[in-house]
Amino acid sequence: MKNILVIGGAGYIGSHTVKMLAQKRYNPVVFDNLSKGHREAVKNYPFEMGDLGDKLRLSEVFKKYHIDAVMHFAAFIEVGESVKAPSKYYHNNVTKVLNLLDAMVENNIRYFVFSSTAATFGEPVKDKIDETHPQSPINPYGRTKLMVEKMLDDFETAYGLKSTALRYFNASGADESGEIGESHTPETHLIPIVLQAAAGKRESIKMFGNDYPTPDGTCIRDYIHVNDLARAHILALEKMMQEDKSERFNLGSGHGFSVAELIKEAKKITGIDFKVEVAPRREGDPAVLVADSTKAQQILGWKPEYTLSQIIQTAWNWEQHRKF
Repeated sequence: MKNILVIGGAGYIGSHTVKMLAQKRYNPVVFDNLSKGHREAVKNYPFEMGDLGDKLRLSEVFKKYHIDAVMHFAAFIEVGESVKAPSKYYHNNVTKVLNLLDAMVENNIRYFVFSSTAATFGEPVKDKIDETHPQSPINPYGRTKLMVEKMLDDFETAYGLKSTALRYFNASGADESGEIGESHTPETHLIPIVLQAAAGKRESIKMFGNDYPTPDGTCIRDYIHVNDLARAHILALEKMMQEDKSERFNLGSGHGFSVAELIKEAKKITGIDFKVEVAPRREGDPAVLVADSTKAQQILGWKPEYTLSQIIQTAWNWEQHRKF
């Protein structure tokens, strides 16, 4: 059984991947400083408190568990905050990852799965974004992720470190068990914000712009269930270790839904007609962002299993009974 160190494994996508790794008969070890994650999300899996800035601590954990591969989910992810506080983002998302990669090389750990983002692409130049789309990020968050991707290319050339970067679109939903789900402070993702309005935890939901060049005037996005993402991470890890080859994949459903469509579906599922307010457009919001995940389907044998309705239903189940 392979020992996989999951950096940020107490967070949203990390915790779902940890659970699935265990189900697939891997030994996941969670490494987290709990600045964003939740200890409750880790359950009974091995947990090591630590920060990526501490190379000695990383080396201790690598040796203690004889780690075979590393997955990284420990980035700061708020686009708006990255514009206001770029230093914070470059330090955590780039400098600390460089520290991690140095520690991996020093400890002869050769496989790395990196949680990247569609934000590396910037403004779309075609309807569906595949891996050949130009990478021209328009905010510090996207630039930090692209910098790490470039670092990974260089680390392979110099040190033989193999990596897979997974650029996903809108991670959403929750585990069907209801044990774990999305819990950010502050919450910036659309589906949980919508469902918090349905649950009476918010007075209303803001719809940012209704004058985009789309059928109903609202932005169109690609929503992908967190368990579909977790499965992709494991398939990517297995493929990389089997073939000893680095890869880059875009992960999304390949289907776009507008903000208005999502709100309508959420009202249908919850049975609650919560208040919706139209607000001005947010700077940097493209009209349409949809993934082309053909490469992941062809090479990894991966395809999304959850529909938008199932995504919202699992998120609603979590929101009603959330434990943290």
